Amino acid sequence: MAKDERYDFVIVGGGPNGVTLAAYLGKCGASVCVLEERPEAGGACENTEPMAGVHINPHAMFLYGGAAPGFDQLELWKYGFRAMDENQMGDIMADVDRGVPTTQGMSKLTEKDQMGYAKLSGLLAQPPFTRELLRATFWCPPHPPEVEVTIDNIPYMQVYKQYQPDVWTEELLDMDLFDLMDEHLESEPWKVQQAIIAWYSGAAGHWRGVAIPAWCCNIALVIYTRMHVPRGGMHDYFHAVMRCAIAHGAVIRTCCPVDEIIINDGTAVGVRLRDTATCPGKKIWATKAVISGVDVRQTFNKLVGPQHVDRGLLQKVNDISLKGGSIYVSHLLTREPLRPKAKFPKFIGGAYPMDSREIYYDHVADVDGKRGNPTVPAERAMWLSTPSERFAITDPQVTRGEGHLMSPVYHLVPPPEYHVDGPDAINRWKDGMNQYVVDSMSEVYENLNSDNIIARWANSPYDSEFRNTGMIGGTWCGTRHCNDQWAENRPIPELARYRTPIDGLYLCNQTACHPGGLFLMAIPYNLMHIMIEDGLVEPGDWWYASPWYIPQQGKKSARRP
Repeated sequence: MAKDERYDFVIVGGGPNGVTLAAYLGKCGASVCVLEERPEAGGACENTEPMAGVHINPHAMFLYGGAAPGFDQLELWKYGFRAMDENQMGDIMADVDRGVPTTQGMSKLTEKDQMGYAKLSGLLAQPPFTRELLRATFWCPPHPPEVEVTIDNIPYMQVYKQYQPDVWTEELLDMDLFDLMDEHLESEPWKVQQAIIAWYSGAAGHWRGVAIPAWCCNIALVIYTRMHVPRGGMHDYFHAVMRCAIAHGAVIRTCCPVDEIIINDGTAVGVRLRDTATCPGKKIWATKAVISGVDVRQTFNKLVGPQHVDRGLLQKVNDISLKGGSIYVSHLLTREPLRPKAKFPKFIGGAYPMDSREIYYDHVADVDGKRGNPTVPAERAMWLSTPSERFAITDPQVTRGEGHLMSPVYHLVPPPEYHVDGPDAINRWKDGMNQYVVDSMSEVYENLNSDNIIARWANSPYDSEFRNTGMIGGTWCGTRHCNDQWAENRPIPELARYRTPIDGLYLCNQTACHPGGLFLMAIPYNLMHIMIEDGLVEPGDWWYASPWYIPQQGKKSARRP
């Protein structure tokens, strides 16, 4: 590095949000430097080999962001992004044939289940509006503070009113996902499956006021991208974004942890690297803005420092709730493929057991109420599995001579910060937790035993926090996606439009920004509206703003003339 460096923008954190924003800013002609503390950028979009020839995804797994404007605005196909070929999981119609797994076997879907799902997902209208619904939910910045949020200007409510008015009702804004499904679906197992997928994905099925965001978490995975894993995994998807950023002139530096965001006279003007960085103590200056891709608590408590932050605001940041569950991630390498028992024909992974919301709420009580190690019996434990059938035969997880991989397998547990026995409690009980995982999965698979298991690996939420320091709460969601931390309230109203009280400092992390995690490319896209409003960038003809975006008074509109 040169002794003194200066860029238009300095981005702290080389995860998917920071690097995607670098690609957007670079395409606008700005000079950008991204600083990542780990030896490799990518954040939770990580692939690794715990054993030679065995490829696992410790965190992000599926492509939820298929509706993202970033695919065409950044032209990711030019930089190596490839979707996977069709896999055996198929789409929603595959569940019609195989059913939903319960402790009694596979529960069939009814016609009302199918038609209700299709209606809520925008598939029955002419033309279908699934993409519009998803973009209205995730790819639109929160409204300006002077705008009163009403049923008439909430983006996803506008979409339903335009395309499917018989779904639109004022009561939608008070519903949880179960309320919504009770009106439009029929089978209890089918409803529970949607709720558990939503809980794993962000806005949980039992949180009031976010029924549609919870539903859209589900259909972003199941309908729009048909449960695809990008070719090469989420890390290769990230690499396509990173190649795009580099092609547009962005500088991405690893092994460069930031110790301080430099504030002069209330304005962010650059950063100072930590003493452990490749260039200890070096200062890198930003002529336009510093963007924090680090979690919201670290941003204000450590990088900015309490001396530059109003005490009331800092207290609000520290009070942001992480209570909503985290994920214990398991990976099982077996000699033979796992065989479902006879009562589970055609079961090739997914969520189990989906009998009733009673089991679902037993897990809510464990995670949010008791906040300890699991007390739900293993035979009733809910889990979500990812078998090798979800990968194309040309992009296998196992390339060694022996072995079949079931990876990842998810079990819900409390966030480390809230565990009653301390943040490392699950780690201290790891052998017990691993056995709990095997016992729960053995309810479905008849040959999951010590003779068949070659190796197993697991990352607890506490492990995940150490692997990726931005993953507070031990998961990609971090802060909750509940109604009081959604859109204009995420993470708190004062920070909801990615700006901060410090001039020249913006937020770009899933814990701090609408709509949250899942590598949707949504946070950078939404933040671009704000940076255009503030006169920091002027994109070319390739840019288009969200149709539901409302410009802030006195600011330049992000819409093209």
